[in-house]
Amino acid sequence: MNVPASTAPQVPPQHEAGGPETPRTRPQSTRGADTRALTQVLFGQLKNLEPGTPEHDRVRGALIEANLPLVRYAAARFRSRNEPMEDVVQVGTIGLINAIDRFDPDRGVQFPTFAMPTVVGEIKRYFRDNVRTVHVPRRLHELWVQVNGATEDLTTAHGRSPTTAEIAERLRIGEDEVLACIEAGRSYHATSLEAAQEGDGLPGLLDRLGYEDPALAGVEHRDLVRHLLVQLPEREQRILMLRYYSNLTQSQISQELGVSQMHVSRLLARSFARLRSANRIEA
Repeated sequence: MNVPASTAPQVPPQHEAGGPETPRTRPQSTRGADTRALTQVLFGQLKNLEPGTPEHDRVRGALIEANLPLVRYAAARFRSRNEPMEDVVQVGTIGLINAIDRFDPDRGVQFPTFAMPTVVGEIKRYFRDNVRTVHVPRRLHELWVQVNGATEDLTTAHGRSPTTAEIAERLRIGEDEVLACIEAGRSYHATSLEAAQEGDGLPGLLDRLGYEDPALAGVEHRDLVRHLLVQLPEREQRILMLRYYSNLTQSQISQELGVSQMHVSRLLARSFARLRSANRIEA
């Protein structure tokens, strides 16, 4: 869109010894000043025009075109997101248009200062709501768009969700490609493991996929017992193993070791006293 000569401020041409400056050779600070001056003049004209009139649309379009460098500057901050820069600039331009429609030049704020948060916010919202969380090949992404459209058309035509075979026949592709596209489409939105499932009233994926291992509660105690047992004499260790791991009675232990049952009872009592005194958890 070209800015009419009548709307642009008259900026005196600057000359150097080598000839007149061109927009490409003009210093960036000078270009920025020219853009700010032009923007100020255009906003001065815009506030006196009736919205929806051809003249209003013309001046508004000139404002958009004059400030597109601001959008490209904001979009460059998201270059590492692996999204086509043309798409990011297009989304940022929407933010620029919203800023132009809301800007009040009488408040004394420079338009770039006012517009930048709106442009950046629009781009961030785009990445949050629309960009896939897992990158997929461009061909698969483009095919997914076709699969999605065919699905909507077939659903309208048949009054039900179409089968994979029907979608494949409609697009003249293999069913495997349709399934791959459906799987790729899921990468557009990540679901929290703790999010409840909409519609079915079921708990979140975390509650359904995981379970509480009943043996977890005994892990610390088993580690503690192992640590305490090695502090006992070997004979007392064996008595405890026979009593609580082999489930022998005191009478059976006395026969196994060739000692009296009373002696086994005294050794067990002494072992318990030693274990309790060394128990760092109860202490």
